[in-house]
Amino acid sequence: MQPRQRRNLMVVAPCIVAIGIMCVLVAYSPTLYRMFCAATGLAGTTQRVADDLATVSKQTIRVAFDTSVAPGLPWRFDPDQNAVTVHLGEQKLVYFTAENLSDQSIVGHATFNVTPLRTGIYFNKIQCFCFTEERLDAHQKVDMPVVFYVDPAFGKDPDMRDIAQITLGYTFFRSADPKNARDLSRFLATNPPDPAYGRQFFNEQCTACHALDANKYGPKLGGVFGRRAGSAPGYDYSAALKKAGFAWSADSLNRWLADPRKFIPGVKMPVSVPDPIARRDIVAYLQQESEQRANAPKAKAAGRGSGS
Repeated sequence: MQPRQRRNLMVVAPCIVAIGIMCVLVAYSPTLYRMFCAATGLAGTTQRVADDLATVSKQTIRVAFDTSVAPGLPWRFDPDQNAVTVHLGEQKLVYFTAENLSDQSIVGHATFNVTPLRTGIYFNKIQCFCFTEERLDAHQKVDMPVVFYVDPAFGKDPDMRDIAQITLGYTFFRSADPKNARDLSRFLATNPPDPAYGRQFFNEQCTACHALDANKYGPKLGGVFGRRAGSAPGYDYSAALKKAGFAWSADSLNRWLADPRKFIPGVKMPVSVPDPIARRDIVAYLQQESEQRANAPKAKAAGRGSGS
């Protein structure tokens, strides 16, 4: 290679690398920006968490709700309550109502933020309809749950001392990508229990503390139906749960998930599932899993018998 060609190559090569890096940054900038907003609370981006393990504070904050529908989406969308007052660290369930005013099924997508914008890093949502494409059938009306809490660290941040209210806002748009939408009808109380949705909710919200076949922060839950409370091998239960003296059933699991410390005073579990539809489906999933686990040895034995 001639000296002149070598010099030209030394100039061109870094330019090509720089252009390549710029193209990658442009391609992934929306994703990187969303990640940055979620980590910092920038632009009022709330946090997404699996559980509320925070200690409830005596300090309270007013949380107001604001909703709107973008042009082109013939829905009515309103909060069921204008505002609530919650303790910092308190898990709160609120509802929003969506109604499709048209004669056709439509998929929408909700965007959200909180104001003042700087409070986003402390606002934590556990359950929400705003992370997926949502289908609403013609003239269908549903109540959609949101479960959230405000981190107690909010009360210790000097930059938050002047804030007496946080506003959680949602805007529903007509979806540009409706092919993988979920049905909002899953929130209807008249629907039968859905183990598939219960499994999804369990995987999203419960696996931070629980697994089916291993003890974690909480005991393993595989085969929990019919099992005596406080009896999973190898887990250090509270004295209250060890003395409970009952076997887990659909009713007892529902009461436990609704408020474990009210159901059995003195237990360790700090987390509840306030949404009754989510509880119903989680219980259905755990029941289905327990039945499949119980039937597996019988099916295996029958298989060996047929092959002999």
